Amino acid sequence: MIIIMGTPGAGKSTVLSEASKDRKQWSIVNYGDLMIEIATAKGYATNRDELRRLEVAKQREVQAAVAERLAGMKGKVVLDTHCSINTPQGYYPGLPYSLLGKLKVDALVLVTAPLEHILGRRKKDTTRVRDAQQNEELAEHMRLNEAMLAAYSVLSGAPVMIVENADGKLDVAVDRLEALLDSFEA
Repeated sequence: MIIIMGTPGAGKSTVLSEASKDRKQWSIVNYGDLMIEIATAKGYATNRDELRRLEVAKQREVQAAVAERLAGMKGKVVLDTHCSINTPQGYYPGLPYSLLGKLKVDALVLVTAPLEHILGRRKKDTTRVRDAQQNEELAEHMRLNEAMLAAYSVLSGAPVMIVENADGKLDVAVDRLEALLDSFEA
């Protein structure tokens, strides 16, 4: 399994979508989709933006159910998720050890972008209800993601790649991710 992470607005799903277009052997799984499916069934949330506002105990419960599903997946899987979640209680790991320990992780990828690019993308995205973050708060979130990425690597033994997705340079980010996916196809 390859895990693709990023701060909301960094463009991880866009980079992944482009890089996986001609790679039908890879199953792309969106962690948030699994979370909302389970949370909705339990009556905890009705949309993805409500997930990060759940109390941590409920987030853990839903993540445990997601971990069981992910652990049972076979073949080449790319997991699209967040490195950390900004909750009212503080930052919560997107991949707590209780989940990460159940997965066979081949590589970890953090998609990032310059702070001002992320803020601009968030303003343009009318499909989501995002928490307003100022430059300092977003910078803190991005630093925390890098620290969590390193911890995930230590815990899983998987190598790390950071892919920058700057505005106007999507092709460069896609090329880096495609090269990584290709390295696991041999």
